[in-house]
Amino acid sequence: MDKLYIANGQDPLRMTLDLLNRVNPLQNEDRNISIGIKPNLVCASPAEHGATTHPEIIEGIIIYLLDKGFKNIRVIEGSWVGDSTKRAFKVCGYEEISKKYNIPLIDLKGDSYVTRSYKELELKICKTVFDLDYLINVPLIKGHCQTKITCALKNLKGLIPDTEKRRFHTMGLHKPIAYLNAVIKPNLIIADGICPDPYFEEGGRPVNLNRILLGFDPVLVDCYAAQVLGYKPYEIKYIRLAKDEGIGYPLSENTAIINIYESHKPDDTKITQKDKKYLKIVDEADACSACYSNLVSALEKLNASGITEKFADQICIGQAYRGYKGVLGIGNCTSCFEKHLPGCPPETEDIVRFLKDL
Repeated sequence: MDKLYIANGQDPLRMTLDLLNRVNPLQNEDRNISIGIKPNLVCASPAEHGATTHPEIIEGIIIYLLDKGFKNIRVIEGSWVGDSTKRAFKVCGYEEISKKYNIPLIDLKGDSYVTRSYKELELKICKTVFDLDYLINVPLIKGHCQTKITCALKNLKGLIPDTEKRRFHTMGLHKPIAYLNAVIKPNLIIADGICPDPYFEEGGRPVNLNRILLGFDPVLVDCYAAQVLGYKPYEIKYIRLAKDEGIGYPLSENTAIINIYESHKPDDTKITQKDKKYLKIVDEADACSACYSNLVSALEKLNASGITEKFADQICIGQAYRGYKGVLGIGNCTSCFEKHLPGCPPETEDIVRFLKDL
């Protein structure tokens, strides 16, 4: 029977330890194995803003592993294009954890890569991934402006080089995300649902969901995440593709969702998604997440003032516009446009000023 374990509350460290001690997922593993912990540090933003994995969850995992006799542990991550992983480690509190427990932080932006093939697609993957014996995937249950949600399946995108992240966008994200999960198969998933941003991946609009989820099947975990975030699981194309590739199984009547705090009433809060009509003025073609996310955040701010209703021209963004002579563009890829804002990515406030001036 498929199982998901949930801890409800507001103490991420205690909740993580309680989940791990309840399930005891590594009980049969050799204590000398190499373990990698992969959080979501997409940008340098504190967890309470809703964009990044709570450091207390990572600390809880480390305490559990050390108590069980595991010593060869590292935290691995590569932030999104345009941001610094090292800065994210510092801002998000991971440097303190690293020093406290003597656990190395590996910035995958400086890693070499190896090529692996799945069906017709060749994938460049950071070499460190293949030095591991056991991978713990620690995503957020949060929104995403291009794929609607990001959780276990999409979190593996932090394990590929920046050049490959850009290429994923030229392929439409969904298929390469599913195929990446056919090549990299985490052993354990602990999903942060404490206070994520349910609308956008860069945070800023946190909502208290007060839960942490433990599972082993990334498709099952993402189906749960999609429902919490206000979507039907198969509205998320890469979930459906991953299921079709045999990577995991969807939620069903046979799924056991076990709340480990049996004396507590589970928090079943679910999100109602906002209407984002202002996105109709955006013509996006192969845009990287950081660039597109900053544009969406800018438009959300401008929409509150009624400014987005005044635009006659489409706002173009994305790698497909390189060399194209258009009217209004955002980012370096639209440098040939009549009016364009440079940046890779341009900052949200710069986009707000640019579009206001127009």
